[in-house]
Amino acid sequence: MKHVARKRFGQNFLHDRFVLDDITAAIGPQADDAMVEIGPGLGAMTEQLLRHLKQMHVVELDRDLIVRLEKTFNPAKLTIHSGDALKFDFAQIPVPAGQKLRIVGNLPYNISSPLLFHLADFAPLVQDQHFMLQKEVVERMVAEPGSKAYGRLSVMLQWRYKMSLLFIVPPTAFDPPPKVESAIVRMIPVAERLACDQATLEAVVMKAFSQRRKVIRNCLAGMFTEEQIKAAGIDPTLRPETVGLEQYVALANLLKAPQ
Repeated sequence: MKHVARKRFGQNFLHDRFVLDDITAAIGPQADDAMVEIGPGLGAMTEQLLRHLKQMHVVELDRDLIVRLEKTFNPAKLTIHSGDALKFDFAQIPVPAGQKLRIVGNLPYNISSPLLFHLADFAPLVQDQHFMLQKEVVERMVAEPGSKAYGRLSVMLQWRYKMSLLFIVPPTAFDPPPKVESAIVRMIPVAERLACDQATLEAVVMKAFSQRRKVIRNCLAGMFTEEQIKAAGIDPTLRPETVGLEQYVALANLLKAPQ
């Protein structure tokens, strides 16, 4: 019986074999990897990965899909976690000594940003992440200062990860086809990220980009004086999208420093 994709779960199922092969090649699964897939859907990517892995884990919210996965895959090879990836504790996935998690998935467009921020909390436990996302979201993730796509998502994720857009996936690769192009992104946690309090950095970045057409002096008014902005190595007349990660970290550390 054909599963009807559900809009509330943001379901678009990847079926193009060539794209599946390209994604598998980009991931490069090894037999003993501690692999977990978010939102396996009908199991097309799961099947591909299990050709290379001894076993893997998946996190799925849709009960009908869980039943289908249980009927399709050997439980000795596939462990299914029923639940919402936005609330899932990825630290509970067992990992062999000396290894880290490898996380993959075709992430629902409607929850992609909050899910990426949730996953960032587990970055120290992760070797790498490979995700299919809306192309526009990936472009924002990897954007450099000065780009129109550069913003809060860019800064906060680049503080945690080194990221690269690997390739574009057309709507025709999915059923049903989405109205936008998708892209594959590789995310590798930064071994030693810039020292900074996360909540403070988040507050600074959020305020800076809340009025991105204004100069940063005006955006951060009430949080920093012009002298403090200069002390962080920033020209107060610049716009927020031209200020780099290191400078935002400097601002956050300035705010967090004892007065």
